[in-house]
Amino acid sequence: MSMLPTRRLPEKPDTIAPDGSEVRLLATATRGSMAHFRLAPGDVARAAAHRTVEELWIFTRGRGRMWRKLGGEELTVEVAPGTSIAIPLGASFQFRSDGDEPLEAVGVTIPPWPGDDEAYFVPGPWQATV
Repeated sequence: MSMLPTRRLPEKPDTIAPDGSEVRLLATATRGSMAHFRLAPGDVARAAAHRTVEELWIFTRGRGRMWRKLGGEELTVEVAPGTSIAIPLGASFQFRSDGDEPLEAVGVTIPPWPGDDEAYFVPGPWQATV
């Protein structure tokens, strides 16, 4: 494995996230990993939380909403290209694609994504469609 990783955005998804969104894997380093997420127009992801990672996202295409809840704080925000959000460790979150084109974001996971058991499902504000 190279110490200087480089990866282009794949045309097809590498996997489907536990929340139901398409995932295209990007560069990974020892202390973080990056991925591209896509949710089709009109779709609503499953509400989830993470056991050991936090994430930073920037939306790059489409429009939608992101719900997050941590402790006594709960917030739903409209998202569009240029909107960045943080998903702290243990926060519940759910997102939806409200426009005519896919909702897309690039996310950084700190530390790197550990595997399939990382996410667990939680109650969210919307009925999931994926």
